[in-house]
Formats: sequence, structure tokens, C-alpha cells
Amino acid sequence: MRVALAGHDAVLRSAVESCGGWLFKHTGDGMCAAFASADDAVTAAVDAQRRLGLPVRMGIATGSAELRGDDYFGPALNRAARIMAAGHGGQILLAAATAALTSKDRLVDLGECRLRDLSGQEHVFQVLAEGLRVEFAALRTLDATQGNLTVPSTSLVGRDAEVTELVDLMRVHRMVTLTGVGGVGKTRLAVQVAAALTPEFPDGVWLVELAPVGDPAAVPDVVATTLGVTAQTGISVTSSVAQALSGRRLLVVLDNCEHVLDAAAEWVEAVLARVPTVKVLATSREGLRVGSERVWSVPSLEIGDGAGSPAVALFLERARAANSAFGVSDEAEMGAVLEICARLDGIALAIELAAARMVAMSPQEVRDRLGDRFRLLSGGRRGLERHQTLRHAVSWSVDLLTEDERVVLQRCAVFADGFDLAAAVDVCGGEFDEYSVLDVLDSLVRKSLVTVRRAEGRVRYGMLETVRQFAEDLLAATGSADAARDRHAAHFAARAQVAYDKSWGPDQGVALDWSESEFANLRIGFRWAADRGDLDSATAIAAHTAVIMSMMQRFEPVAWVEEMLDAATRADVAQLPRLYTAASLCSNVGRAAVAISYAETAVALEADPKYDPFVSGLSTRFLAVANGHAGRVDRWLDLHDGLIVQTGRARVYGLTGRLYALSVLGRSGDARAIAEDAVSAARAHGNPSLIAYALLGYARAYADTNPAYSLNVLHDAFEYANEHRVALVRALIAREAAHLEATHGQPEHALTLFDATIDELHRAGNVAHLPPALVNLAALFDRIDRPHVAATLYGSTMRHVAVDLIVDIPALVDRLRGRLGPAAFDECAAAGASMSLPDAAQYARRQIDTMRHELPPASDYRPEPWHRAEA
Repeated sequence: MRVALAGHDAVLRSAVESCGGWLFKHTGDGMCAAFASADDAVTAAVDAQRRLGLPVRMGIATGSAELRGDDYFGPALNRAARIMAAGHGGQILLAAATAALTSKDRLVDLGECRLRDLSGQEHVFQVLAEGLRVEFAALRTLDATQGNLTVPSTSLVGRDAEVTELVDLMRVHRMVTLTGVGGVGKTRLAVQVAAALTPEFPDGVWLVELAPVGDPAAVPDVVATTLGVTAQTGISVTSSVAQALSGRRLLVVLDNCEHVLDAAAEWVEAVLARVPTVKVLATSREGLRVGSERVWSVPSLEIGDGAGSPAVALFLERARAANSAFGVSDEAEMGAVLEICARLDGIALAIELAAARMVAMSPQEVRDRLGDRFRLLSGGRRGLERHQTLRHAVSWSVDLLTEDERVVLQRCAVFADGFDLAAAVDVCGGEFDEYSVLDVLDSLVRKSLVTVRRAEGRVRYGMLETVRQFAEDLLAATGSADAARDRHAAHFAARAQVAYDKSWGPDQGVALDWSESEFANLRIGFRWAADRGDLDSATAIAAHTAVIMSMMQRFEPVAWVEEMLDAATRADVAQLPRLYTAASLCSNVGRAAVAISYAETAVALEADPKYDPFVSGLSTRFLAVANGHAGRVDRWLDLHDGLIVQTGRARVYGLTGRLYALSVLGRSGDARAIAEDAVSAARAHGNPSLIAYALLGYARAYADTNPAYSLNVLHDAFEYANEHRVALVRALIAREAAHLEATHGQPEHALTLFDATIDELHRAGNVAHLPPALVNLAALFDRIDRPHVAATLYGSTMRHVAVDLIVDIPALVDRLRGRLGPAAFDECAAAGASMSLPDAAQYARRQIDTMRHELPPASDYRPEPWHRAEA
């Protein structure tokens, strides 16, 4: 056989190449070739058949294909493969499109037939030529088998991997159930899998539609009628079917079992127990829970690959079917299509209904109306009523729920981006305890209405947005939505305070993880409480979330805090000092003077016993930071000195803050005098952000005397900050390392660090710490002989007072003025000053990119962890 296959390959290659074709792929013992014309393809096939020692099947199809590297992809290849598979050894078959392009006297019309994986009927022709056989057995098509499987009216898009996996599962298991939310495409996928398995079931593949069955007792009769089995006298209908199927190899597809679940399960158990040659493929919103069942959850169509994703491919194909003139002409339209598919959760039915709107709407118009998706995505589709609209598809599942299941689903619709069990218990209210909520959620997961995501030993629940909106509408109709949202806000107000307390100790990572995963819930909880005038909940969410998330460089909650200040001050809420302390974080976004005022108010309120107890020294620390951002050096140091003489956490704030301040101001000797004490105190306290901050100050203290040692400390500090996800300190560490590399190391290393740091600070909106990075980058460009760039970068930072803390700026300015001349320097500085800070960041990164291509490659490239700042 090895010799025969080698001869086969040689003949094929010769025949193809002599007719101008290109052999582009081997498929096991076969080959794929492309030709410029149908006649060339037919001539090559005939030539090869005459010369081959092995009788082989050949199929030819014509159509567009996409070239990716050295391979082609597209429907034409699939059609050619299926046409070939229908033939016999020595036979050459053509698709209708190919036949239309070649001489008719060389063909015999074999008529229309159904081929595996292809929608609709295929018109197939056989090539006639001297020296080739004429008579063959009937084509191997779906028409030649028993059963009632219908030809799908549309192609199946984006499910090739799923079809392959399920075909393999069906070969191993006797019972497979496809589960999933309504409209996800369970039936269409089941039909495709069944069609692929048709050759393996000589007694047929039989599709049993259970959706119209209203009475569970009628399930056996419906199955018997579909299979053509007549009930025998004296025994049950199910027993009659089992007897009739005895010894026969067939596949039964039970479609839409969810509303007759028990009856369907009883039928399956009875038949599989008595007829070992029968297999069952079922579709249902939940598993049938029979002993031999393998449950397989049908996922939504993938969206992650953007324009090349299956969800987008489905939208585009169905849109063109609805409107032949439809096309995506620019990035804005493609962006709208991507957003449609994402907001519709990749649900096939919803995407098809949205695509049908392309007859009279644009993608942007559909996207902008998805807030009312149940009215927008309705009608325009033939079929069972449950599939005529998106609302019917979801309602079909919800209507089958028990009262408790319906209540829990509706109340959990107030969550955004998921929830945990504790949150669900609080939101569902007093009539449900933890175990009853857990049981209901378990049932809703099995019914495909609630999703589950497991990570690090914990479970997080969620809903597809389409299901959530439907449940939210039902909740509003009950009149209990306000109460559920009140409980939601109260829950997250309480949990935010717990996370806040953790954030100042060794468990800071737990607080950061929780805040990030619950950020969407915190946002809507705050918004609801603020709009309702629930000042306690709104204050608790805003104040605690702002402080926690500032460590991750997320400053949106600071705006929530400032929104609440006036009302909370008038009401004199118990957590008012916390609110003013959190408000002072606005110094990070460039409002240092206002931040000082907020922090001074917090310090004044903190000692008053009528307010909730507060983290000792925190408001003073934030006041010191705001003064540093405002360039008030003496006040910056004095406030830290006042903290150092205190005990506990306040002393750690004072030591770490003063260490960093002294090193920034060039007082390295004074900084080194307290460096060991500051790091030890931070480690004893155990808080990751304080430890990372202490290591940053320690490294800065040794930068002028031992830069190599300092850089190694910064490297370790960066790894530590990255591991504990304290992004704010991590960015400062990377900035200092970039500056140290710029002055003592390799320019290429420095450019990489500056690029990552500037990008991170810019995306975070960190106005306080970005200008020092830009002016330090200016020093690097001065060093590598790019004075014009250096002067422009310096100019972009002149109005930001924080750069005044950098002690070597005067020397840099004098050097640049001397190299460029006063006029040229002033011109460059003015150009920089005219830039906004975001524009300056973009300018800096463009210059870095240009410089990277001009510098020689750096040796001993800096270790990988620096690149994490860029991720």
C-alpha cells in the first residue's frame, strides 16, 4: 500500500500540474487542488483516473475561497469534499456550478440529492470520458437512508468543532442530551450531528418533534407515530415501540424535551434498557437525568475573535440572505456588528433576528435599539411560535419554572456581571434561606437560565444578558423591583466595608479581587442608592470602593464620592470622614488643591467620636500625598513626621511616606537612615501595597550611591507589586526603574520601561504621576542626542507642579537650552506646552517607537517581569 500510495501521489501531481493546477493540501490518503477553470480541473481528473492503478473518488466544485498561507478555506472546499464522498472508486462527480462551466456532452445528470453537512438539495453530475467506467452504484447520499431527517434551510455556521465532538460522543455513548438557553441553536446542531451520523444507522435517523406536545402522556404516542410503529394490543405503546425496534440500528432525535421532561426520560430509559442497538440524541433546556445520559451544554457562538468570529460570520451570512445588497463598508459598521453579537450573548436566534433587520436598518441602528431587544427582535421568521421572536424563545423556558424558581430568577436579574451565593441570598429576601436559594440556583443552572463560573474553589453565578433583561421585565411587572434593588445596594454597601477593612492588612489581595469582580454591581448599587436618596448605602459603597480601587489605578469611584459630598455633609452621615478621605484621591487625577481641602476636612472630622471609627492616620497620609502632588514639599514631609511619632499603622504610613519623599527630593542620606526601619515596619504590618511602597523608597534611597543594587531592588519590588496586583505602586516602581535605566543603564531597556509605564499611567488617567514620567523620559532623549524631543517633552510637563519635585530638572533645562540655543529651546518647549497630557503621552510613545528602530539592540536584556506592566 505504501508503494501504491506513492504512485497515486505522483500521478495526481503530474495530472494537476500539467493542467495548470496547484496541489495545496494532503488529506490523509487524498489530495486537494485548485484550478483557474472548470475545464482544466475536469481534464486533470480524467487524465489521473486513466493513469491511476487505484480506483479513487473525485469531486469538483466551483466557488470563492479564502487563501490563508498555503491553504484555502471556504464553502467550495466543503462542497467538493461532500460531493466526492458521495461517489465510488473511479467516479468523477461535479457540482452544478462546475457543470455549468464545462461541456455538457461530457456529463451525465445524476439529479438532485442531499449530502451530509450541506443545506438544501445538491444537483450532481458525473463526468463521461473514454477509458472510464460509466456504471456505478447509487450515490451515497442522505436520500438513500431511512428516516425523516429534513434538509436544513440554512447552513450551520461556526459549529464545526462542536459537530465533530458530538459525533465522537455519540459513537461512545448511547444517550447524549444537548442543553442550553432558548435560541442558542440546540435543534440545528442536533440535526447537523444526526445528519453526519446517518451512514452509521442503516435503519435510519428519526427526528421526533416534542415542542407541540402539550400532554406528557402523549409522548410515547408521538414517538410511535414518527417511527411508524403501531401499538400492539395488551401492551403499552412504549413496549410496542421497543419490540418493533428490536435488532434495528437507528438514532432517535428527541427535540425540545424540557416541558415533558419526565415523560421523555421514562421513554428513553425503557427503550434503551430493552433495545441495545438504539441511540438517542435529545435537546432540552435541562438534562433528562437518566442513567446512561451524557449532558453536553451548547455554548453561545464565540465572539472573541472579533470580525473573524463565528457569531459575526452568522450575522453576515444571514444579513446577506435577507438583503443581497448588504455589506460592511467600514470599521464603524463592523464595530456595530461586533457589539450586536456581543450584547446578544452569541445566541444564534437573536443574531439571526437582528440580521433579518438589515432589510431596512443599518447595524448601527439595530445596535442603538438593543435596549428594547424583545420588541426589536420579533417576527420575520417562520416556524413554531416559540421561535418566532426572541421573547418567545426565553419565555418558553421561564413558563416552565416553579414559583420559587421564577421569583429567584427575577430578583437575581438586578445583578450586573454575575453574583455569588451570599449576594443572591440577601437580594432574594427573608422568605429564602441559604439552602433554599442554593437549591433553586442549582435547578436554574440545570435549566440553562443561570450560568456558572468556577475559579479558585468558588462559584460565581450569572445570566446571559438576554435572559437577565427578560427576568428584569418580569420583576418590574410584579412591583417588587425597588425592594430587590434596595436589598442589592444594602448588600454591597456592607460587603464594601468588609473589603475595605481587609484592604489595609495582609488580606489586601482578597479585597482587590472582590472589588474587581463586583465592580459592575458596586456601580449600579451606588447609582440606585444615590438616586433613591439612600445616603448611608451610597456613602458606604462610594467611600470604600474609591479607596480600594485606587490601589488598582481605577479612579471612577472618586467621582461617585464627590457626587455625594454635599448631601452626605448636610445629613452628617456616620461615615462622613471616610467620604472626605476618599474624595482626596482626586489628587491622582490632577486636582491636588481640591484634594488638600478634602483631606483637611477629613482630618478635622476623624477624631470626632460621633462618626464611625476610622483607619488611624489614613486621612493624614492622604493629606500628605495631596500636598506632595501640589508641590508643597515642606508640608509633605511635616505630615509624615507627625505620623512617625504615632503607633501602629499610622507610624508605618509615616515611615514609608517619608522614605519615599526624602529619596525623591534628593536627600538620599536621610532616606537611607530610615530605610531599613521603614521596610521592616511595612513587612511586620503585612500589607502588600505598603511593603511594595517601602521597597520603592528603599531602592530610591540607594539610587545615587549604588544604582545597580537599586535597580535589582526595584526589579524585586516590581515582581512583588505585580504578584499582589497593587497597580498604582507597580507603575511608580516601573517609572523609577525607567529613570534609573535612563541615567545609568542601557537606553533600550529604559525605552521599554518608559513605554509601558506611560501607557499604563495614561490609560488609568493618573495625571499626578504621568508628568514626572514624561520629564524623566526627556532626560533620556537628551542622553541619546535627541534634544528637540527632550525639550518638547519637558514643555508638555511645565504646567504640572509635581514635576518640580524632580531635583535634576534645572540641570536638564540648562543643558537643553545650551545645546539647542534659547530660541529653538523655547520653540520646542512651547510646542510641548500646547499639548494636552493625553496628547503628550501619545507623542512620547511615538518617539519611543521611532527611537527603538534607530538604537542598536541592547545586550543582556532586562528580565521579563518588566513586561508585565505593558500587559
